Amino acid sequence: MTRPFRFGVNMVTPASGADWSKRCKRAEELGYDIILVPDHLGMVAPFPALVAAAEATERPRLGTFVLNCGFWNPALLAREIATTDALTEGRLEVGLGAGYVREEHERAGLAFPPPGERVDHLVRTVDTLDDLLGDETHQPRPAQRPRPPLLIGGNGDRVLRLAAERADIVAFTCAKAVEGGLNALSAEEVDERVAAYRGFAAGRETPAELNVLLQLVAVTTDRAASVRPLLPYLPGLTEDEVLKVPLMAVGTVREIADQLRDQRERYGFTYLTVLDPYMEALGPVIEELRGT
Repeated sequence: MTRPFRFGVNMVTPASGADWSKRCKRAEELGYDIILVPDHLGMVAPFPALVAAAEATERPRLGTFVLNCGFWNPALLAREIATTDALTEGRLEVGLGAGYVREEHERAGLAFPPPGERVDHLVRTVDTLDDLLGDETHQPRPAQRPRPPLLIGGNGDRVLRLAAERADIVAFTCAKAVEGGLNALSAEEVDERVAAYRGFAAGRETPAELNVLLQLVAVTTDRAASVRPLLPYLPGLTEDEVLKVPLMAVGTVREIADQLRDQRERYGFTYLTVLDPYMEALGPVIEELRGT
């Protein structure tokens, strides 16, 4: 059975209390199913921002997208998760990642280990959260049992294997880490990553929900013009190839809706996230896709 779409907005823009509440309420009005916050220096602190989002809204779930495990002691993180889930009455979803921005670690006075060690810490974090949150004697207790739903985001084999084994939701980065950031994968490279994940997940009884972050949403009749300024930042991809990248949602409302349906069929992506600057742009597309 085809899983229905679910839509999230990642609130990357800091705001005052009143403005934060207004934006969260607007996300709810537009039909977003989950309000998310990232875990980067220079952006809002995840857990208090989610509690404030819960107070401003009634329906949307709330999540981290994604926590940088290198910033967190796993036992202290378990306390934050349990408290936030209790305060939001069981609306929390926990997204975890290994972290990829060296400069942020340096600004925080933290070591930036090589990739393998960062993934090791991600694995330890998942183990600790499962142990502590699943222990009925541990305090504080989350509202959801045995723990809030877990999203794991990444691109490499070890992270995708971990996600296949342990996560309720898998977020495909659709990009590879390079010095200073990420480079988008081509549509064919995403095919390969999804196929790798499906191989790791072959033994699962219950399929995970698959997520992708749309880095650009542009409602337009000139698709090419919308992506042309991005070409210098996407080395190796032609204009036509950029338009096929799953990170881009460009076209009329109907074209974008058709594109997202096609990607659901091709990759299995049903949980779609946008950055908050594109929150309004995706609104009509959500309406078009709702219930399909």
